[in-house]
Amino acid sequence: MSYVRLVNVTKRFGDVIAVNNLNYEIGKGECFSMLGPSGCGKTTTLRMVAGFEDLSDGEVWVGDRLLSSPAKNHYTPPENRNFGMVFQAFAVWPHLSVYENVAFPLRIRKLDEKEIDQRTMDALRATNLVSAKDGSPDFLSGGGKQRVALARALAINPDVMLLDEPLSSLDPHLREEMRFEIKDLQMKYGFSIIYVTHDQSEAMALSDRILVMKLGVVQQIDTPLNIYNHPANKFVFSFIGLSNFLSAKNENGRAKVVNHNGQLPASFVVPEHLAGETDVSFASRPSEIDFTTMEDPEGLHGVITRKAFLGEIVDYQMQVGDQFLRVQKGRRDPGPEPGESCAVKFLRPFWYAENE
Repeated sequence: MSYVRLVNVTKRFGDVIAVNNLNYEIGKGECFSMLGPSGCGKTTTLRMVAGFEDLSDGEVWVGDRLLSSPAKNHYTPPENRNFGMVFQAFAVWPHLSVYENVAFPLRIRKLDEKEIDQRTMDALRATNLVSAKDGSPDFLSGGGKQRVALARALAINPDVMLLDEPLSSLDPHLREEMRFEIKDLQMKYGFSIIYVTHDQSEAMALSDRILVMKLGVVQQIDTPLNIYNHPANKFVFSFIGLSNFLSAKNENGRAKVVNHNGQLPASFVVPEHLAGETDVSFASRPSEIDFTTMEDPEGLHGVITRKAFLGEIVDYQMQVGDQFLRVQKGRRDPGPEPGESCAVKFLRPFWYAENE
């Protein structure tokens, strides 16, 4: 059942369309991520949902409440939307204690002192900050300060939590730890989350569904697994997970890798839906490539130019003509050394038009 709805939402800045006719629905208790490169319109969309940015067209709903509609001349200010908001900047006040930082939005709402204390302490317990409640947030780590921001957002009992790149300023270990804490809080309290990020691993770990954006236009909305396994287009394939692309020519239904004179896999056949394309692109994931024998008819020949040990995996760079592939295998799997000729076969290939 849909809870948050964006209907034909558009945002223009002069002649520039930052968000173009955006439609999506989010269920109650769902974690929904907006993923895309910088400048794709995801933060602008979040700001329109929050009420910090006016819509040029369209409507924003939460449940049966209309929040924004230029056509109906309706606008609900941010403070009346009951949204919790956490941003990249921690936005904690060093002159206030951790307790007062969390209690601040409740005091603004002029709640009685007993309710303020109960909500504040509940939020502090949920974020493991009770022991730090009387101190300044200046003495906390980056992760601790982000917990203060989360607790402050939780204290208002939000209908929806809006998070805009909340973990990007943390180190990798803290970022991984905090993403699971956010998910645990969502599951405990049952609020909906709209999460903006350019970090695909965050989106994949947290989300029930992901929206992938490019230049203000939706490319795909689906579960993390389906977006990874069934990308809607070349952009989505390139943005989710590590990716390889080989430029090829369609020669009577057979794909010939550009500037490569070695053996081509027998399965390098251009799909029917690209039969009219001369320039095609062969896509693969580094983890979905196996080394094989030079005699294997499914093998693509090349030369290893780099081998890097990355802990549990070994990352190979392979030159194919004047193009390059990455291959990733487990550290215990045998593999060639730099300078050696080799052949690889592809476990799950994808084909796209070169200029898609």
